[in-house]
Amino acid sequence: MKAPSHLLEPLFNDMRQWRQHLHQHPETAYEEIQTAQFISDKLKSFGLDVHQGLGGTGVVASLTAGNSNAKIGLRADMDALPIQELNSFTYKSVHTGKMHACGHDGHSAMLLGAACYLSKQQNFNGTVRFIFQPAEEGRAGAQRMIEEGLFKQFPVDSIYGMHNFPDLPTGYFAVKAGAMMASFNCFKITLTGQGTHAAMPHLGKDPIVAAAHLITALQTIISRTIDPTQAAVLSVTQIRAGSTWNAIPESAQLKGTFRCFNPMIEKQLQSAISELATTLCKSFGLQATIEFNPENPGYPVTWNDDQAAQLCAQVATTTVGENRVERNPEPSLGAEDFAFMLKEKPGCYIWIGNGPSKGSCLLHNPHYDFNDAILPIGATYWIKLTETLLA
Repeated sequence: MKAPSHLLEPLFNDMRQWRQHLHQHPETAYEEIQTAQFISDKLKSFGLDVHQGLGGTGVVASLTAGNSNAKIGLRADMDALPIQELNSFTYKSVHTGKMHACGHDGHSAMLLGAACYLSKQQNFNGTVRFIFQPAEEGRAGAQRMIEEGLFKQFPVDSIYGMHNFPDLPTGYFAVKAGAMMASFNCFKITLTGQGTHAAMPHLGKDPIVAAAHLITALQTIISRTIDPTQAAVLSVTQIRAGSTWNAIPESAQLKGTFRCFNPMIEKQLQSAISELATTLCKSFGLQATIEFNPENPGYPVTWNDDQAAQLCAQVATTTVGENRVERNPEPSLGAEDFAFMLKEKPGCYIWIGNGPSKGSCLLHNPHYDFNDAILPIGATYWIKLTETLLA
């Protein structure tokens, strides 16, 4: 169930302190300067070779033992979200409008714990890359690290990631081959008409009425054009139009997201959004401008390699027991930019249970908090995975 107690029991208190420090000092995408420095300082104190600055604020540390040429990568994300924290505990965020609402503080602490243990024990043969990635939350930090030479400067044979999952019980893991997380794309639709006095709507072309119709019509794409056996979701998440009570505005803007597990469905959704917006706006005498991923890059499907998923399930089993590993979970329509790394290298992305979501302890919720009880479990998984892959 756990690594030797003489190392991990005292390490648990350290991991908890690291995690709560990171939680109290959150930094959002590409601003993780103090976070990266904190992590780098810890890694250097363990005796690891540390490189900073890849992907802006990324950190990569290398540890070699034995004489094997085998190399693996273990990745944790370290960015926070632009959310105002509503918790009241002592280590709540000190930065207004920023918080670790997704558990990246815990992910970093678990990987630091594994690095500390492995640096002391060195019960493996090969090289481990500890990758601390910035900007997972919608800004594609993984893609940027790759573009700046991650796997050229720090080659690996395979790559592995882990994310906490509320409502999966504490001490449980979930993993499967194939699609684990959905692709992620955004859209922005600008409807342009003709502004006029609100008392004289017949003299203008009202983009707000057209936008209301379009919002409803967009929902039919999933229900009436996508094969019902294929999971997909489309959500309009922002509406912006007008600036005063008595004027129909010149334009209205809709923003939203669509997600699925199949690249062909992804293309079908994009085509359907464009066609529907163009046709509907034309019927109202308006023009539609459609942009995809104008502010954030799209994410591909997070796809686990078959062999890697099977091996990770076995390692999770040795960590927590057979009855605590779910080997065929329902994939999530959430997205994860670790998908970019899995497109470059074979590997696997696994979920670790964060426990009940009571008290609104859901991902991206202002009341969320990482469950410190799972820190030694996650660190032990990383240790056992390393010792298995680099036996």
